[in-house]
This record gives sequence, structure tokens and C-alpha cells, in this order.
Amino acid sequence: MTERTVARVLPGIETQDGAGVRLRRVFSNRDVKSLDPFLLFDVFGSDKVRDYIAGFPMHPHRGIETVTFMLEGTVRHRDSLGNSGSIGAGDLQWMSAGSGIIHEEMPQESPRGVKGFQLWVNLPKAEKMRDPAYRGAVKSDIPTVAIPGGELRPIAGSYNGIAGPLTGIARDPAYFDLRLDAAATAVLPSPPTQTMFAYVYEGSLGMAAQAPGDLYPAGTCLLFGPGDQASLKAGASGARFVIARAEPLHESIAWGGPIVMNTQEELELAFEELNRGSFIKVGQQGRRG
Repeated sequence: MTERTVARVLPGIETQDGAGVRLRRVFSNRDVKSLDPFLLFDVFGSDKVRDYIAGFPMHPHRGIETVTFMLEGTVRHRDSLGNSGSIGAGDLQWMSAGSGIIHEEMPQESPRGVKGFQLWVNLPKAEKMRDPAYRGAVKSDIPTVAIPGGELRPIAGSYNGIAGPLTGIARDPAYFDLRLDAAATAVLPSPPTQTMFAYVYEGSLGMAAQAPGDLYPAGTCLLFGPGDQASLKAGASGARFVIARAEPLHESIAWGGPIVMNTQEELELAFEELNRGSFIKVGQQGRRG
């Protein structure tokens, strides 16, 4: 087996989005070539209400999928197609914007604060104009798999034959949530052609083949190079992290804010349709969930 190594370390930047939500943008359009098909990864939330309560009011998406995973608190969502619901602690929503959707995501005030991740995944050209769709999972839907020195929760994809609750997603990506005890090692097989990254959100993490002191702290994103597996070792206080991997698309990208298409002409058309009120396509039916 060929071991993956850390190709890049992505510390991210502090910024604001929506109506003033403070967040860490771990990667975005400046990193798109090396992260394909992943476009953006945000870590949002705080124990201070003022940092998150303004939320993300109505805004459009086309050509991408947005993946919201909550660690603490609740986000309420609704959209132009009639969908509405809540994403609570430990829950996940995988939304395919497809040909176009306008939605809002509003964190709710919580005594424990709010913390979550949002990942954007690019859709292939052949699927960018399909009907929008939602796939959701509550915490109890996600299996917990015991691994040496910790546990793994497959959200999408499968591990050792145990599948996560989200299926039927373009390119069959994997998205795992892991916990490792102090100094424990997890060996994660991975198809060598897939793009793979990990985001450390508690403790510290390193590669098993590296020196014990070479650790990456919470708040760090690791982009891995090619290989058949990644052997990851937790630091002295353990580690909690998410891992995502998927086949790259190798397609051209035209990116304008919340819309990602393949050509500039497609991007300009999307904004023209948004301005003249034809962004949401006729015949699409919302589904509550």
C-alpha cells in the first residue's frame, strides 16, 4: 500500500459571510484546482450570540451541492421551493442546488453556542441543471463504527462495509467524522485517484510515519497527496476530525459568489435569470423535510 502524505496545510482565514456571521474560511476559490471537486469549507459558530445570530438570509445557489454538518446548536432553513426544517447537533444536510434554489440558513440562539461546518462540492457539468434535491440525516441515523483507539461515523460513503445514511450522491463521495484517543492511529483506505482532506476540530493530529512531535492543531486542514491509504495518529489529547474524499471532475470552472458553472456565459446567464425572476425553473416541486 502507498501511504498518503500531507501535500498542503490550509490554516484558513477569519472572515464574515451572510448577514455578518463570523467564520473561518478554510479553503475557497483560490484553492479550487488542488481541492477538485471540493470548492469551499467554512467553520462557523461561536458561544457569543452576536457572532452567529444574523445568519445567512435568502441567497441563491446553482451548480453545486452544500453540505451542512452541525456539532452544536441548531440551524433553521427554508427555501423558494417550499422546503423547511432544522439541522440540530450531530445532524447533517446534503443539498444539491442543481439548476437553482434560493434559501436561507438561520442559526438559532443556544446556551451552548453554535458550531458547524459547511462544505461546497462541485457538480459535474451533466448534473448542474438537474432538479434541486435534499438528503438529510439526524444524529441517530449515522452509525458508529469502533476502530482501534476510537470511533468512526460514516456520514456518506462506507467504511468496512458499513454505509452512512446518505446515498445516491454524484461521484459517490465519502464524508467521515472520527474520534481518536490519545496517541491512537487510524488507517483509512482510499482510492488513489480521489482528492482527500481532513479538518481537525479538536485536539491534534499527525501522520503515523512522521515524528511524534509533528502534529497539526485544531483549526488546521490537511490536504493529502495521492496514495492507497492514510495512517493518522492523534496527539496527547486525542483528536476529532472530519475527512472527505471524492473523485475530481477535471472540468472548467466559472465561479461567481454562490453560483458555480463551467463557462462564463453560463455564469452570466444564471445572474441574468436571477435578476429577471426566471432563476427557479418551472416544474420543480418542493419537498418538505
